[in-house]
Amino acid sequence: MVDLDLGNYERFLDLTLTRENNITTGKIYQSVLEKERRGDYLGKTVQVVPHITDAIKNRIESVATIPVDGQEGPADVCVIELGGTVGDIESMPFIEALRQLSFSVGPDNFCLIHVSLVPVLGVVGEQKTKPTQHSVRELRALGLTPHLLACRSAQPILDNTKEKLSQFCHVPAGNILNIHDVPNIWHVPLLLRNQNAHHSILKQLDLLRIAAAPDLRDWTNMAATHDNITNSVKIAMVGKYVGLTDSYLSVVKALLHACIACSLKPSIDWIAATDLEDESSKSTPEAHATAWETLRKASCVLVPGGFGDRGVKGMILAAKYARENKVPYFGICLGMQISVIEFARNVLGWEKANSTEFDDGTPNPVVIFMPEGSKTHMGSTMRLGSRRTLFQTADCITSRVYHNSQYVDERHRHRYEVNPEFIGTFEEAGLKFVGKDETGNRMEILELPSHPFYVGVQFHPEFKSRPRRPSPVFLGFILAATGQLDLYLEKQQNGS
Repeated sequence: MVDLDLGNYERFLDLTLTRENNITTGKIYQSVLEKERRGDYLGKTVQVVPHITDAIKNRIESVATIPVDGQEGPADVCVIELGGTVGDIESMPFIEALRQLSFSVGPDNFCLIHVSLVPVLGVVGEQKTKPTQHSVRELRALGLTPHLLACRSAQPILDNTKEKLSQFCHVPAGNILNIHDVPNIWHVPLLLRNQNAHHSILKQLDLLRIAAAPDLRDWTNMAATHDNITNSVKIAMVGKYVGLTDSYLSVVKALLHACIACSLKPSIDWIAATDLEDESSKSTPEAHATAWETLRKASCVLVPGGFGDRGVKGMILAAKYARENKVPYFGICLGMQISVIEFARNVLGWEKANSTEFDDGTPNPVVIFMPEGSKTHMGSTMRLGSRRTLFQTADCITSRVYHNSQYVDERHRHRYEVNPEFIGTFEEAGLKFVGKDETGNRMEILELPSHPFYVGVQFHPEFKSRPRRPSPVFLGFILAATGQLDLYLEKQQNGS
C-alpha cells in the first residue's frame, strides 16, 4: 500500500523490509480468488465485504507480527500507510478494512494520522483549510476519525489556521502537525519532534509510560552537515524515464548519501537518452546539442535500470563517451548491459551485437533472457531479492570499496543477463567480470581495469544505501568523480 515510500521507510528507519510489507490490491484479490478456487468459501458468493476486507485485515495482522528491525518478537507498533486520496474508488476496500480493524483492536491500539495539504491561493496569500476540512469530512463519513492531522504547506501554518482546522476537523490543536518546506528532508524528523508528534502518538496508543525520549542527535548532525555543504559534483544521469524523476528515486537517494559522505552536494543533470541519439540531431537539434553539452560538462556518468529499447542507442553513446574519455562510469542493471553492448560493438567490432530484449535476431546476443522460471511468461520471471555475488579477484575496485570482502549480498530485479558464452572473448579484450553468482554463470559485476572507474553491476546497490551508510559502490563512484578514490583506497588499505 506504500509504493515508492517503502524505500523511504527503509532509509529513514534503517529497516530491511520484504515483499510482504507491500500490500497491493492485486495481491489481495489474487489471494481471495485462490481461496475461492480451492473451495475455502464452501460455495458462498465472494464479495468485497466481508471477503476482500477480511483478507486485507488478515494480511495486516500477519505482517505486523514479523520483526523487521533485527530483534526477536513482534514489534510494539505497526505503521500502515494507505496511499492515494480519500474518496478514490481503489482505496475504498482498504478504508473499510481499517475501519473494521480500528473497531476490533480498540481505541488504545489504533492511531489514525491524516495527511493533507494546506495550500495558499492567489496574491492574498491566505492559507486555505477547505481541502483538509472536506477530506476529513469524507473520511469521517466512511467511519474513520483522524486523531492527528499532518498538514503539508510551503510556509509554517499560522495559529489562526491551526485553530480553524481544529474547530472544523474535530482534532485538538496540539495534534495538528505542520510539515512545511525545509532545506533538506533530514529536518523533517526534527520538525516533528519539536511539535511533540511522538508524544501525541504515544499518548493515543497508551505507550507513554514505556517509551523513551527520542534521540535525534544523528539526524541533527546530518541535517546541519547538509546545510553547510557548499561544493557539489556534476552527475550526468542518462535514462529513459527522466521526465518522471521519481522513477529513479532510490538512485537519487543513494547518490545523496554518497555525496554527503564526501562533503558534497549532488548536482544531477538529467539527460534523456533519446536526445543523445543521432536521429535527434535532425528532429530536435537543440535538445540534441544541449544533451551532449550537458554530458561533456559532467564529472561522471550514471546509466540506471530500465526496460524496453527506447533510448538504448543514446545510452550506448553515453557509455562510449565515458569509456573513451576516461570519465567515471557507473551502470546499474540495464546500465551494465549497455556497457557490454557498447564494448562488443566498438572494441570487439561486432557492429550488430545487442541484447535479445531489443533484437531477437542479433548475430551476437551478448545479453540474453535468463529467467529463473518460465521463458514464455512475463509474470513472475524476474530474478528478485537479495542474492550473493562472489568476487573473482581481490584486485579490483569493487572488491576494495566493499572493504576487501570476498562476497556481497545485494538486491536484484531483472530478467536479462550477460551471455556467459562470450565472457572469455570479453576478458581477453580487457573487460573483466570481477563478480559472479554462486553458479558462476551469471555475471554480476564488470570493470575495465584500464579505466579510472568503469563499473557495471547487475544488482541494485541503491536499495541498501542508508543516510549514514552509503552504498560502497556509489561512494566509490563519487570519489572517482572528484579524484579522491585512490587516496581513499590507500587509506583503507593502511587501516587509517
